[in-house]
Amino acid sequence: MDFSNKVVLVTGGSSGIGAAIAIKFAAHGAQVAIVGRNKVKLQNVSEECSRNGSKPLVIVADVSNDVDVKRIVTETIAHFGTLHVLINNAGIGGSASILSSDTVQMFDRVMATNVRSVVHLTHLAAPHLIETKGNIINISSIASLKTVSKEGFAYSASKACLDHFSRCIALELASKGVRVNTVNPGPVKSDIIANMGVPEVAQKFIWEKMQKVTALDRISEPEEVADLVLFLASDKARSITGSTYVTDNGACLNGIME
Repeated sequence: MDFSNKVVLVTGGSSGIGAAIAIKFAAHGAQVAIVGRNKVKLQNVSEECSRNGSKPLVIVADVSNDVDVKRIVTETIAHFGTLHVLINNAGIGGSASILSSDTVQMFDRVMATNVRSVVHLTHLAAPHLIETKGNIINISSIASLKTVSKEGFAYSASKACLDHFSRCIALELASKGVRVNTVNPGPVKSDIIANMGVPEVAQKFIWEKMQKVTALDRISEPEEVADLVLFLASDKARSITGSTYVTDNGACLNGIME
């Protein structure tokens, strides 16, 4: 797949799936803008992109901040002059009992990053994508399709909302020549659990439990998700829009993670 002369904007690009997506696009000729909150991690991803392709535009920003979201699109267009692919990958986890005192605050934080920022970025990027007949790929989760943990309602609800938002926007933008799809990974090696503040000892235990839930008894590498994203962004997928692609090693075939 050749993405020469294509401009790709990737949020949550400092690590995990987002970093893998940015590196893959750069290796296939794309001009990439990577967004994240951690400048050091973004610079590391930038260096990796540069080894295999062109140097990306690095934007340090928080997608839950409206001012930052506007700046993301403004800086991308100012630098490249156009936009062909939007990858809404930034996301956070969140877990709490419905009886907890901070449940609503946690819910608001998760929805602000996982849903509201996607709506805002899509709103701002859509006019540019219409000009290029581009496409949008939203990184969701199998948590939108099944209950994955007892206290994970906020994360699951945010991803279910993202899935349906994607289908609605796919229908609206189809007449404009813009495709919109979602990729729903199962367990993927990343720092999402660490970023939730889970102690290091407990992290290993959680990863082991997640692996046992998968039918194939494995956890995906971020690069595997990136491969699917590149396919959906390419002309090979020109007939695909409004679709949800699950890549979970068969996790949806099994029960919840106790």
